Amino acid sequence: MPKTKIFCDIADSKTIKEFNKKTIVDGFTTNPSLMRKAGAKSYEKYSKLLLKICKKKPISLEVFSDNINEMEKQALIINTWGKNIYVKIPVINSKGKFTGQLIKRLNKKKIKLNITAVYTVSQVKKINKCLDNRTKSIISIFSGRMADAGKDPVPIIKKAVQITNGKNRVEILWASTREPYNYVQAQKLGCQIITVPPKIIEKISNFGKSFDQLTKDTVKGFLVDSRKSNFKI
Repeated sequence: MPKTKIFCDIADSKTIKEFNKKTIVDGFTTNPSLMRKAGAKSYEKYSKLLLKICKKKPISLEVFSDNINEMEKQALIINTWGKNIYVKIPVINSKGKFTGQLIKRLNKKKIKLNITAVYTVSQVKKINKCLDNRTKSIISIFSGRMADAGKDPVPIIKKAVQITNGKNRVEILWASTREPYNYVQAQKLGCQIITVPPKIIEKISNFGKSFDQLTKDTVKGFLVDSRKSNFKI
């Protein structure tokens, strides 16, 4: 089974510079919220700064209009900034309107898309019908947010992988990762990509410790903490 690619979910330029050098990281995903937190004042200038750092690995940059015509204008502009860009388009706008016609138009123009905020098998089926498989595309399923709401993302990811199996240029992405074990789950399901925040990437890098070693490390940690406390009985 092919390795599940790890995309670092971050917009901080220093972190992207650091993680761009790591072989474990295959690409990056960003969004306007992450950019704002990173201190960006101009979306275009900051995106171009990130593209100077990340020149080869794929990077997703998101539109932020709620109007579908305006989304298209933004997508066309963003796409001109670099060859490694995936333009992130939400599956619906805030009024619940499916962006399928926009996805079709951009896909036919050979613009690489990352269709985001996906939660259901029905949405995956509708998106898949809009993609011609001539251009690389990603369908991002918000597994972590599903789990936060008490829903099991595994059956949906599994079904999504099956639905898109006939299209080798369409990849399923496990989004909003909450713990390192999600990487193992994604790998078992044949999910092609997982987005991971930096702290969890570091933990995935340390995979492979035996239970004996984990026990020793845990007890050593307890001992260090107790000595710092200066407790006595």
